[in-house]
Amino acid sequence: MLALRLARGTHPLVLLRRLAVAAASAGTGFLLLCALGYALGHPQAAGPAVLRLAWCVLPIAATVHFAVAVARTDPATRPRAALSAVGLGPGRMMLLSAISTAVSCTLGSMLALLFFLHLRGDISGLPLDGAAAQLLGSGQPLPVAGVCTLLLVVPTAATLAGALTLRPRTLKPGAEQPAPEDPAPPAPTPGGLPWGVALMAMGLAVETYAARGAAAGGGLPLPGRLASSSAAILGGWAVTAVGLALAGPGLTYLCGKLLQAARPGAARLLAGRALQEEARRIGRPLGVVCAVSSGALAALALSTGAARIGPLTVLGSALVGGCAVLTLATAAVEARQSRADTTATLVKLGAPASLLRGAAGLRAAALLVVFGPLTWLIGTLAATPLTGH
Repeated sequence: MLALRLARGTHPLVLLRRLAVAAASAGTGFLLLCALGYALGHPQAAGPAVLRLAWCVLPIAATVHFAVAVARTDPATRPRAALSAVGLGPGRMMLLSAISTAVSCTLGSMLALLFFLHLRGDISGLPLDGAAAQLLGSGQPLPVAGVCTLLLVVPTAATLAGALTLRPRTLKPGAEQPAPEDPAPPAPTPGGLPWGVALMAMGLAVETYAARGAAAGGGLPLPGRLASSSAAILGGWAVTAVGLALAGPGLTYLCGKLLQAARPGAARLLAGRALQEEARRIGRPLGVVCAVSSGALAALALSTGAARIGPLTVLGSALVGGCAVLTLATAAVEARQSRADTTATLVKLGAPASLLRGAAGLRAAALLVVFGPLTWLIGTLAATPLTGH
Protein backbone atom coordinates (compact mmCIF):
# COMPACT_ATOMS: atom_id res chain seq x y z
CA MET A 1 0.00 0.00 0.00
CA LEU A 2 2.85 2.40 0.82
CA ALA A 3 4.52 1.63 -2.51
CA LEU A 4 1.23 2.42 -4.28
CA ARG A 5 0.82 5.73 -2.47
CA LEU A 6 4.41 6.69 -3.23
CA ALA A 7 3.79 5.89 -6.89
CA ARG A 8 0.62 7.99 -6.99
CA GLY A 9 2.46 11.01 -5.58
CA THR A 10 5.47 10.67 -7.86
CA HIS A 11 6.59 13.35 -10.29
CA PRO A 12 5.46 12.71 -13.90
CA LEU A 13 9.06 12.44 -15.12
CA VAL A 14 9.73 9.70 -12.59
CA LEU A 15 6.63 7.84 -13.74
CA LEU A 16 7.82 8.28 -17.33
CA ARG A 17 11.12 6.62 -16.44
CA ARG A 18 9.26 3.71 -14.86
CA LEU A 19 7.12 3.36 -17.97
CA ALA A 20 10.31 3.33 -20.02
CA VAL A 21 11.55 0.43 -17.89
CA ALA A 22 8.27 -1.37 -18.51
CA ALA A 23 8.59 -0.76 -22.26
CA ALA A 24 12.16 -2.09 -22.29
CA SER A 25 11.04 -5.15 -20.34
CA ALA A 26 8.20 -5.67 -22.80
CA GLY A 27 10.54 -5.55 -25.79
CA THR A 28 13.01 -7.95 -24.22
CA GLY A 29 10.27 -10.33 -23.15
CA PHE A 30 8.86 -10.30 -26.67
CA LEU A 31 12.27 -11.24 -28.09
CA LEU A 32 12.52 -14.15 -25.65
CA LEU A 33 9.05 -15.34 -26.60
CA CYS A 34 9.91 -15.04 -30.30
CA ALA A 35 12.88 -17.34 -29.72
CA LEU A 36 10.51 -19.79 -28.04
CA GLY A 37 8.02 -19.50 -30.91
CA TYR A 38 10.74 -20.20 -33.47
CA ALA A 39 11.79 -23.30 -31.52
CA LEU A 40 8.18 -24.53 -31.47
CA GLY A 41 7.73 -23.98 -35.19
CA HIS A 42 11.09 -25.52 -36.11
CA PRO A 43 11.63 -28.48 -33.79
CA GLN A 44 14.33 -29.91 -36.06
CA ALA A 45 16.44 -26.73 -35.93
CA ALA A 46 17.69 -26.85 -32.35
CA GLY A 47 20.94 -25.00 -33.07
CA PRO A 48 19.43 -21.85 -34.61
CA ALA A 49 16.77 -21.75 -31.87
CA VAL A 50 19.42 -21.82 -29.14
CA LEU A 51 21.39 -19.17 -31.00
CA ARG A 52 18.35 -16.88 -31.18
CA LEU A 53 17.89 -17.29 -27.45
CA ALA A 54 21.57 -16.56 -26.81
CA TRP A 55 21.38 -13.28 -28.72
CA CYS A 56 18.72 -12.12 -26.23
CA VAL A 57 21.43 -11.80 -23.57
CA LEU A 58 22.38 -8.34 -24.85
CA PRO A 59 18.85 -6.85 -24.57
CA ILE A 60 18.46 -8.50 -21.15
CA ALA A 61 21.68 -6.93 -19.88
CA ALA A 62 20.76 -3.52 -21.30
CA THR A 63 17.28 -3.63 -19.75
CA VAL A 64 18.58 -4.66 -16.34
CA HIS A 65 21.22 -1.93 -16.47
CA PHE A 66 18.58 0.67 -17.26
CA ALA A 67 16.22 -0.59 -14.55
CA VAL A 68 18.97 -0.34 -11.93
CA ALA A 69 19.80 3.22 -13.04
CA VAL A 70 16.14 4.23 -12.71
CA ALA A 71 15.93 2.63 -9.27
CA ARG A 72 18.99 4.60 -8.14
CA THR A 73 17.39 7.92 -9.10
CA ASP A 74 13.91 7.18 -7.78
CA PRO A 75 13.21 9.96 -5.22
CA ALA A 76 10.27 8.11 -3.70
CA THR A 77 12.49 5.36 -2.31
CA ARG A 78 15.31 7.45 -0.87
CA PRO A 79 15.84 7.14 2.90
CA ARG A 80 14.33 9.99 4.90
CA ALA A 81 14.74 10.84 8.57
CA ALA A 82 10.97 11.04 9.14
CA LEU A 83 10.38 7.60 7.63
CA SER A 84 13.31 6.11 9.54
CA ALA A 85 11.64 7.24 12.76
CA VAL A 86 8.62 5.03 12.01
CA GLY A 87 10.68 2.00 11.05
CA LEU A 88 11.16 2.63 7.32
CA GLY A 89 14.93 2.80 7.28
CA PRO A 90 17.32 2.24 4.36
CA GLY A 91 16.59 -1.50 4.30
CA ARG A 92 12.83 -1.04 3.99
CA MET A 93 13.24 1.68 1.36
CA MET A 94 15.51 -0.61 -0.61
CA LEU A 95 12.75 -3.21 -0.46
CA LEU A 96 10.23 -0.69 -1.79
CA SER A 97 12.58 0.18 -4.64
CA ALA A 98 12.94 -3.52 -5.48
CA ILE A 99 9.15 -3.91 -5.45
CA SER A 100 8.75 -0.91 -7.75
CA THR A 101 11.30 -2.36 -10.18
CA ALA A 102 9.62 -5.76 -10.07
CA VAL A 103 6.19 -4.25 -10.77
CA SER A 104 7.44 -2.22 -13.75
CA CYS A 105 9.28 -5.15 -15.31
CA THR A 106 6.43 -7.58 -14.68
CA LEU A 107 3.99 -5.18 -16.33
CA GLY A 108 6.24 -5.08 -19.37
CA SER A 109 6.47 -8.88 -19.46
CA MET A 110 2.69 -9.17 -19.39
CA LEU A 111 2.38 -6.72 -22.27
CA ALA A 112 4.94 -8.76 -24.21
CA LEU A 113 2.89 -11.91 -23.65
CA LEU A 114 -0.32 -10.26 -24.86
CA PHE A 115 1.37 -8.90 -27.99
CA PHE A 116 3.01 -12.25 -28.67
CA LEU A 117 -0.30 -14.11 -28.38
CA HIS A 118 -1.95 -11.51 -30.60
CA LEU A 119 0.64 -11.90 -33.38
CA ARG A 120 0.34 -15.70 -33.12
CA GLY A 121 -3.39 -15.45 -33.66
CA ASP A 122 -4.32 -16.78 -30.22
CA ILE A 123 -6.06 -13.47 -29.40
CA SER A 124 -8.39 -12.10 -32.07
CA GLY A 125 -10.48 -8.99 -32.54
CA LEU A 126 -7.63 -6.52 -33.02
CA PRO A 127 -5.58 -5.38 -36.02
CA LEU A 128 -2.65 -7.59 -37.09
CA ASP A 129 -4.33 -10.76 -35.84
CA GLY A 130 -1.97 -13.63 -36.58
CA ALA A 131 0.34 -11.42 -38.65
CA ALA A 132 3.37 -13.51 -37.60
CA ALA A 133 1.64 -16.83 -37.05
CA GLN A 134 4.08 -18.87 -39.11
CA LEU A 135 7.14 -17.21 -37.59
CA LEU A 136 5.94 -17.65 -34.00
CA GLY A 137 4.92 -21.29 -34.23
CA SER A 138 1.17 -20.87 -34.47
CA GLY A 139 -0.74 -24.12 -34.04
CA GLN A 140 1.78 -25.51 -31.57
CA PRO A 141 0.76 -25.52 -27.88
CA LEU A 142 2.75 -23.10 -25.74
CA PRO A 143 4.58 -24.67 -22.79
CA VAL A 144 3.32 -22.76 -19.76
CA ALA A 145 6.45 -23.44 -17.72
CA GLY A 146 8.72 -22.23 -20.52
CA VAL A 147 6.69 -19.06 -21.09
CA CYS A 148 6.64 -18.21 -17.37
CA THR A 149 10.37 -18.88 -17.06
CA LEU A 150 11.26 -16.61 -19.97
CA LEU A 151 8.94 -13.83 -18.82
CA LEU A 152 10.41 -13.90 -15.30
CA VAL A 153 14.00 -13.52 -16.47
CA VAL A 154 14.00 -9.72 -16.74
CA PRO A 155 11.89 -8.95 -13.60
CA THR A 156 13.95 -11.32 -11.47
CA ALA A 157 17.33 -10.12 -12.75
CA ALA A 158 16.38 -6.43 -12.50
CA THR A 159 14.96 -6.81 -9.00
CA LEU A 160 17.98 -8.69 -7.68
CA ALA A 161 20.43 -6.29 -9.34
CA GLY A 162 18.58 -3.26 -7.99
CA ALA A 163 18.42 -4.68 -4.47
CA LEU A 164 22.12 -5.54 -4.57
CA THR A 165 23.04 -2.08 -5.82
CA LEU A 166 20.85 -0.19 -3.32
CA ARG A 167 21.52 -2.40 -0.29
CA PRO A 168 22.44 -0.41 2.85
CA ARG A 169 26.16 -0.12 3.42
CA THR A 170 27.15 -0.99 6.99
CA LEU A 171 30.50 -0.33 8.61
CA LYS A 172 32.57 -3.25 9.82
CA PRO A 173 33.05 -3.58 13.58
CA GLY A 174 35.82 -1.27 14.71
CA ALA A 175 35.80 0.77 11.50
CA GLU A 176 35.73 4.54 11.83
CA GLN A 177 33.00 6.67 10.35
CA PRO A 178 34.38 8.35 7.19
CA ALA A 179 34.89 12.06 7.53
CA PRO A 180 32.81 14.36 5.31
CA GLU A 181 34.50 15.22 2.07
CA ASP A 182 36.03 18.64 1.62
CA PRO A 183 34.52 20.23 -1.48
CA ALA A 184 37.79 22.12 -2.27
CA PRO A 185 40.09 19.11 -3.35
CA PRO A 186 39.04 17.06 -6.45
CA ALA A 187 37.63 13.54 -6.09
CA PRO A 188 40.09 10.60 -6.14
CA THR A 189 40.97 9.14 -9.51
CA PRO A 190 38.91 6.06 -10.53
CA GLY A 191 41.06 2.98 -10.75
CA GLY A 192 39.53 1.21 -13.76
CA LEU A 193 41.32 3.03 -16.59
CA PRO A 194 44.43 0.78 -16.85
CA TRP A 195 42.29 -2.37 -16.74
CA GLY A 196 39.91 -0.95 -19.30
CA VAL A 197 42.69 -0.08 -21.72
CA ALA A 198 44.21 -3.53 -21.24
CA LEU A 199 40.87 -5.23 -21.98
CA MET A 200 40.33 -3.11 -25.09
CA ALA A 201 43.79 -4.00 -26.41
CA MET A 202 43.29 -7.67 -25.57
CA GLY A 203 39.89 -7.78 -27.26
CA LEU A 204 41.20 -6.19 -30.45
CA ALA A 205 44.16 -8.57 -30.45
CA VAL A 206 41.84 -11.58 -30.08
CA GLU A 207 39.71 -10.35 -32.98
CA THR A 208 42.72 -9.85 -35.24
CA TYR A 209 44.20 -13.24 -34.39
CA ALA A 210 40.90 -15.09 -34.76
CA ALA A 211 40.16 -13.45 -38.11
CA ARG A 212 43.05 -15.35 -39.71
CA GLY A 213 41.31 -18.71 -39.25
CA ALA A 214 37.72 -17.49 -39.50
CA ALA A 215 37.38 -18.54 -43.15
CA ALA A 216 38.52 -22.10 -42.47
CA GLY A 217 36.53 -22.62 -39.25
CA GLY A 218 32.78 -22.70 -38.75
CA GLY A 219 31.03 -19.39 -38.64
CA LEU A 220 28.64 -18.12 -36.00
CA PRO A 221 25.70 -16.41 -37.77
CA LEU A 222 25.02 -12.87 -36.66
CA PRO A 223 21.39 -11.79 -36.15
CA GLY A 224 19.57 -10.30 -39.09
CA ARG A 225 21.26 -12.57 -41.66
CA LEU A 226 24.50 -10.62 -41.50
CA ALA A 227 27.83 -12.22 -42.33
CA SER A 228 28.98 -15.19 -40.27
CA SER A 229 31.96 -14.81 -37.94
CA SER A 230 33.77 -17.07 -35.57
CA ALA A 231 32.84 -17.11 -31.90
CA ALA A 232 36.36 -15.96 -31.02
CA ILE A 233 35.94 -12.76 -33.04
CA LEU A 234 32.65 -11.97 -31.35
CA GLY A 235 34.18 -12.82 -27.98
CA GLY A 236 37.02 -10.40 -28.69
CA TRP A 237 34.54 -7.65 -29.47
CA ALA A 238 32.72 -8.41 -26.21
CA VAL A 239 35.98 -8.06 -24.27
CA THR A 240 36.63 -4.75 -26.04
CA ALA A 241 33.15 -3.51 -25.08
CA VAL A 242 33.72 -4.46 -21.43
CA GLY A 243 37.01 -2.58 -21.54
CA LEU A 244 35.26 0.54 -22.84
CA ALA A 245 32.70 0.39 -20.05
CA LEU A 246 35.41 -0.16 -17.44
CA ALA A 247 37.56 2.69 -18.73
CA GLY A 248 34.66 5.15 -18.87
CA PRO A 249 35.04 6.61 -15.34
CA GLY A 250 38.79 7.07 -15.74
CA LEU A 251 38.39 8.77 -19.11
CA THR A 252 35.71 11.06 -17.71
CA TYR A 253 38.02 12.01 -14.84
CA LEU A 254 40.78 12.67 -17.36
CA CYS A 255 38.46 14.99 -19.31
CA GLY A 256 37.87 16.99 -16.14
CA LYS A 257 41.60 17.19 -15.49
CA LEU A 258 42.35 18.38 -19.01
CA LEU A 259 39.73 21.11 -18.73
CA GLN A 260 41.58 22.56 -15.75
CA ALA A 261 45.00 22.58 -17.43
CA ALA A 262 46.88 25.76 -18.41
CA ARG A 263 45.46 28.49 -16.16
CA PRO A 264 41.75 27.70 -16.29
CA GLY A 265 39.13 30.38 -15.93
CA ALA A 266 36.02 30.14 -13.78
CA ALA A 267 34.01 28.21 -16.40
CA ARG A 268 36.74 25.67 -17.15
CA LEU A 269 37.53 25.21 -13.47
CA LEU A 270 33.88 24.66 -12.60
CA ALA A 271 33.36 22.26 -15.53
CA GLY A 272 36.51 20.28 -14.77
CA ARG A 273 35.75 19.86 -11.07
CA ALA A 274 32.20 18.76 -11.88
CA LEU A 275 33.46 16.11 -14.28
CA GLN A 276 35.92 14.81 -11.71
CA GLU A 277 33.22 14.57 -9.06
CA GLU A 278 30.78 12.86 -11.44
CA ALA A 279 33.31 10.54 -13.11
CA ARG A 280 32.12 7.41 -11.33
CA ARG A 281 28.44 8.25 -11.76
CA ILE A 282 28.34 9.05 -15.49
CA GLY A 283 31.56 7.42 -16.67
CA ARG A 284 30.31 3.85 -16.69
CA PRO A 285 27.05 4.58 -18.62
CA LEU A 286 29.05 6.74 -21.01
CA GLY A 287 31.44 3.87 -21.63
CA VAL A 288 28.49 1.56 -22.29
CA VAL A 289 27.08 4.02 -24.83
CA CYS A 290 30.47 4.09 -26.57
CA ALA A 291 30.58 0.28 -26.60
CA VAL A 292 27.10 0.11 -28.14
CA SER A 293 27.97 2.82 -30.67
CA SER A 294 31.18 1.05 -31.70
CA GLY A 295 29.20 -2.17 -32.13
CA ALA A 296 26.70 -0.30 -34.30
CA LEU A 297 29.54 1.02 -36.48
CA ALA A 298 30.89 -2.50 -36.88
CA ALA A 299 27.42 -3.82 -37.74
CA LEU A 300 26.97 -1.12 -40.38
CA ALA A 301 30.30 -2.10 -41.91
CA LEU A 302 29.17 -5.76 -42.03
CA SER A 303 25.69 -5.24 -43.47
CA THR A 304 25.30 -4.80 -47.22
CA GLY A 305 21.94 -3.08 -46.99
CA ALA A 306 18.95 -2.41 -44.77
CA ALA A 307 16.98 -5.17 -46.48
CA ARG A 308 19.19 -7.82 -44.90
CA ILE A 309 18.32 -6.75 -41.37
CA GLY A 310 15.20 -8.38 -39.97
CA PRO A 311 12.56 -6.74 -37.75
CA LEU A 312 13.64 -8.67 -34.64
CA THR A 313 17.21 -7.49 -35.16
CA VAL A 314 15.97 -3.92 -35.43
CA LEU A 315 13.97 -4.37 -32.23
CA GLY A 316 16.92 -5.85 -30.35
CA SER A 317 19.28 -3.14 -31.58
CA ALA A 318 16.81 -0.42 -30.64
CA LEU A 319 16.43 -1.94 -27.18
CA VAL A 320 20.17 -2.09 -26.54
CA GLY A 321 20.87 1.36 -27.93
CA GLY A 322 17.81 2.99 -26.35
CA CYS A 323 18.49 1.50 -22.92
CA ALA A 324 22.13 2.61 -23.09
CA VAL A 325 21.20 6.18 -23.99
CA LEU A 326 18.41 6.35 -21.41
CA THR A 327 20.73 4.98 -18.74
CA LEU A 328 23.24 7.72 -19.53
CA ALA A 329 20.47 10.35 -19.42
CA THR A 330 19.28 8.98 -16.07
CA ALA A 331 22.82 9.12 -14.68
CA ALA A 332 23.11 12.71 -15.91
CA VAL A 333 19.90 13.59 -14.06
CA GLU A 334 21.26 11.95 -10.92
CA ALA A 335 24.49 13.95 -11.27
CA ARG A 336 22.52 17.16 -11.70
CA GLN A 337 20.54 16.41 -8.57
CA SER A 338 23.72 15.73 -6.60
CA ARG A 339 25.20 19.12 -7.46
CA ALA A 340 21.94 21.04 -6.92
CA ASP A 341 23.21 22.48 -3.61
CA THR A 342 26.44 23.66 -5.23
CA THR A 343 24.52 25.31 -8.07
CA ALA A 344 22.18 27.04 -5.62
CA THR A 345 25.16 28.32 -3.65
CA LEU A 346 26.79 29.73 -6.77
CA VAL A 347 23.56 31.49 -7.72
CA LYS A 348 23.32 33.02 -4.24
CA LEU A 349 26.89 34.25 -4.56
CA GLY A 350 25.95 36.07 -7.76
CA ALA A 351 27.25 33.68 -10.42
CA PRO A 352 25.61 34.57 -13.75
CA ALA A 353 23.51 32.00 -15.55
CA SER A 354 25.82 32.25 -18.56
CA LEU A 355 28.66 30.88 -16.42
CA LEU A 356 26.65 27.78 -15.50
CA ARG A 357 25.55 27.26 -19.10
CA GLY A 358 29.12 27.71 -20.32
CA ALA A 359 30.39 25.15 -17.81
CA ALA A 360 27.75 22.66 -18.95
CA GLY A 361 28.72 23.22 -22.58
CA LEU A 362 32.39 22.73 -21.78
CA ARG A 363 31.64 19.45 -20.03
CA ALA A 364 29.68 18.15 -23.01
CA ALA A 365 32.33 19.32 -25.49
CA ALA A 366 35.18 17.71 -23.54
CA LEU A 367 33.37 14.38 -23.34
CA LEU A 368 32.52 14.51 -27.04
CA VAL A 369 36.11 15.30 -28.04
CA VAL A 370 37.49 12.35 -26.06
CA PHE A 371 34.79 9.69 -26.45
CA GLY A 372 33.75 10.48 -30.02
CA PRO A 373 37.04 9.63 -31.79
CA LEU A 374 37.60 6.72 -29.40
CA THR A 375 34.23 5.22 -30.34
CA TRP A 376 34.95 5.61 -34.05
CA LEU A 377 38.42 4.08 -33.66
CA ILE A 378 37.18 1.06 -31.68
CA GLY A 379 34.29 0.49 -34.09
CA THR A 380 36.58 0.67 -37.11
CA LEU A 381 39.21 -1.63 -35.61
CA ALA A 382 36.51 -4.09 -34.52
CA ALA A 383 35.00 -4.21 -38.00
CA THR A 384 38.31 -4.61 -39.86
CA PRO A 385 38.83 -8.34 -39.04
CA LEU A 386 35.20 -9.06 -39.92
CA THR A 387 35.23 -7.32 -43.29
CA GLY A 388 38.74 -8.36 -44.25
CA HIS A 389 39.72 -4.82 -45.32
